[in-house]
This record gives sequence, C-alpha cells and structure tokens, in this order.
Amino acid sequence: MPLTHSTEGRHRVVVIGGGFAGMNVVRGLRKADVDITLIDRRNHHLFQPLLYQVATGSLSPANIAAPLRGMFDRQSNTTVLLGEVVGFDTDRRVVTLSGKNNPTTAGGPEDEVPYDTLIVASGSTHSYFGRDEWAPYAPGLKTIEDAIEIRRRILLAFEEAEREPDPEKRAAWMTFVLVGGGPTGVELAGSIAEIARNTLKNDFRRINPSDARIVIADGGPRVLGAYDEELSRYAARDLREMGVEIITDTRVTNVTATEVTLSPEDRSPSYTLQSRTVVWCAGVRASRLGKRLAEATGCPADREGRVKVEPNLTVPDHPEIFVLGDLAHFDHPADDEEKAGTPLPGVAQVAMQQGKHTAKTLKRRLRGQPDEPFKYRDLGTMAVVGRGAAVADLFGRYHATGGFAWLMWLAIHVMYIVGYQSRLLVLIQWAYHYVTMDRGARLITGQTLPVIFQAEKKDSGGNPLAARLNAPPPKPDPHGASGGTDGEAGDDDSDSESEARIPSLERTPAPAGSAAVGAQR
Repeated sequence: MPLTHSTEGRHRVVVIGGGFAGMNVVRGLRKADVDITLIDRRNHHLFQPLLYQVATGSLSPANIAAPLRGMFDRQSNTTVLLGEVVGFDTDRRVVTLSGKNNPTTAGGPEDEVPYDTLIVASGSTHSYFGRDEWAPYAPGLKTIEDAIEIRRRILLAFEEAEREPDPEKRAAWMTFVLVGGGPTGVELAGSIAEIARNTLKNDFRRINPSDARIVIADGGPRVLGAYDEELSRYAARDLREMGVEIITDTRVTNVTATEVTLSPEDRSPSYTLQSRTVVWCAGVRASRLGKRLAEATGCPADREGRVKVEPNLTVPDHPEIFVLGDLAHFDHPADDEEKAGTPLPGVAQVAMQQGKHTAKTLKRRLRGQPDEPFKYRDLGTMAVVGRGAAVADLFGRYHATGGFAWLMWLAIHVMYIVGYQSRLLVLIQWAYHYVTMDRGARLITGQTLPVIFQAEKKDSGGNPLAARLNAPPPKPDPHGASGGTDGEAGDDDSDSESEARIPSLERTPAPAGSAAVGAQR
C-alpha cells in the first residue's frame, strides 16, 4: 500500500511532529484541498505545560495526552503515520522513515513519504551543555516517560528514607535538587513541597516527610529570570515560605548518583549537596532533525540546533519547507527594542501561532496569493508556584499574582487541553486535590533499582539491595513523635551540613530562570 493516499493533482503536505505546531497546521487545513500525512514517533499529542503534574502525582498521563488518530479520525484528508524520520531528500522531495526503529514495520525496510510541502515541527529535547553523562542521574521533563520516571524517583526517595537507619543517608534521600529556576523548576519545587508537607504527612511512621529539603540551583541572579523582576521576587518569596531553598548565581559542575557539585559564579570554593534525587530543568536543545535538515538544505542553524528561517517561516532557498516551534530560530521583530535580535522563546503560544500562520500561508498559496510574514503576538507568560499562588505577565504590560493569577492559570490550561473528556477529568481531579490535598496518581512503577543502588553495586561489587533489606530498623522515637528521633536527627544533620558547605544561602534575593518560559511544550 502506498504511504500516501494522494491522487494525481492533489497537493501533498507532510507534517513531522504532532505537537502544538503540527497539530495547528493539520487542524487549519481540515477543509483545504490537500492530502496531509502527519508523522510522529509517538501516537499521541502531549500537553506539556501540565507534564510536571504527572511527575508529581496530581494527574495521570491519559489526562494530558490524546491519541493522534483519534484527534483526526474525522478529518478525511489526513493520514497519521507512526514512525521516526531519519532523513530528507530535498531534490526528490521525500522524507525517509526508519525501518529499524519504527514499531509499525518491525525492523523492516525504510520507507519514503513524498511531499509537495514539508512542515518540520519535531520540537526539542534536554540539553546538558555537553555533559550528557549526567542524564542518568538528572532526568529532564519532556515526555510522559520522563514524568513517570521522575515521579518514581520522588516517591521512591521517601520509601528509601523510611527504611534507611543512617541519619546522613536518610537526609540525602530526602534532599531534592532542581537544576534550573525557570517555570519548570519553580513548578516542580512547589509541587514537591506540597507533597512533603501535605500529601504524605500521615503516610510514614519512621520519617517526617516535611523534613524534606528542596533546593533550586540556578546560574542566574533570580528565579523566573525571563519574567519581570517583581514577579520573580513574588515567586521566590512564596517558594521560601513553602520551605524551598533557592541558590542563585551558581553553576552545576558535576552530578552523580549521590551528590551534586555547585560552583558559585563569584569564584568562591565549590561545594556539594548530598542528594539522591536530581531533576534537570536548566536547558533545551532542538531535536536532531534540525541538524539533518540543515545538512540536507544547506541552511544555517544556531548552536542549539535550531534552523534559521525566513520571515514566512520557510527555509532559505526552499520555499516548500517550513520549520516551526522549538526547531525554528525566528528573531523578535526589530521594533521590540528590548528583545530585538533574540529568538522567540520555546513556548506553546509561539508554536500554536506559527502553526496557524503556516496553515493560512498554504491556503493562500493554493489560491495563488503571495505569502505574508509571520508576526508573533506575545500574549504573556504564567507560572504556578503552589496552592493558590501563581504569577502572570499578561501582554507584557499587566501583572497578576496570588489567587487571581492562579485561577487564570487554571482556566487557560484547561481551555487548551485536547478533548472535552480530558478537560472534565482534569477539573474534577484538581477540585478533589484542592479540597483533600491528596494526589491519587502517586504510583511507583518500573522494575529497575534506584540509581544509587546501581552506583553502589558498581563500586562495591556486592548486593546493596540485600544488605539494605537485612539492615536493622532504626531505634524507636522515645518521645513518640511522628517521624521519630531519626527523622529529626537526619534533618539536623542536613542543616549542619548545609551551613558548612553552603555559606550565605540568603546572599541573593532569588535565582534566575533558565528553562523555557510560559506554557512550555
């Protein structure tokens, strides 16, 4: 069977990526006289702005993801293919799908999909700034698999702390380090604080979950560095009130299974944090297709792998190829004095607007009309800090904080979730969580041992799991308090260690954001 159902004379549009950009292109062409082929490595569209809530047990993956075939089952001009694009032939105008990695071909031969217009919107992935060896110890948050793994590590850390007799190791299990103070880092930190202080407060007998130490480490001077300074101060204040530590002007120089090394920008001595749970929220880079497309077309790309595009979002000298979303390097307009010359941020609203604009451009071309340049309209950025607390920068002119900003955040995010059923389920779960402070999706899944077990086994050659299972339980609390003496001792040990290794944590008011701003994809 041919991979396209195009008949002779119908324009063939191939869209790579079912994210916000690709979805809006396909939807915008639903009544156009074209044949569309949508290709994605996964069979679902993911609402990434709420991915952190899956990582912290507030929502299940099905609440924020929708099957691509179900989204376009009634759009007769669209074919959905599950596959991985591995190459481009711009002379023959075909894209190549991998056979080896494509589950639909079971390792068979590579396939080719022809196009008349190609739209590449394959998104971005984590960037460890050349230190990819940190990835096993500090997962990022881009996919459902990432979210489930982070959820597993967070919940497993409390379970291991409950069984750990050594106060110092127990404190390390209950130390959570978030690298990056952008919206992802801020939202995750607030959620972990709520888990420790509220959700799990009655679940354990040997530890007190509220003793958990939650740290945001960022290389800039404040959290949410891309936001207005007033909003940044508000977010930092709320985080500190929730018990989150903020370390600013400090770079992460090493990550292992047991510790994080931090180096202050003022060149003072480096120090380490003993932590078994680290989450990477510090940087992103374009997907590998950006480099392959640049090589195939000869177009320029920036150091993050984003393809530099023309004002109409096409590749230079290739008007039939559009690049959208996180994969596109599109500069702010010259009339924006503050941001002129810098690329648009990797947020959902940019991808959505570019997808809609590209659909309109293709319809104009079908009518024989000239292209129009893309004009980005900044609708604002938002980040939730915690229960009833959020910050919002609307249209770059109006600021909102507290409960009002939080309600706006809820309404906007529910509005953009795909599917009425998902919207209803998310609303019900949010309401239940708000009343009970419970998180029903806090499941530990997967069969692998914690990263620390793997490291201990490699170093010692023994069986750390068996040793831990046979370890004697901690001594009972003579005062009978929840969490016990061991929990308090672990917390005290952690505090004394932080005073020795982290001088003047309050030397700066707040840390800078280094993750994507706004509703990140």
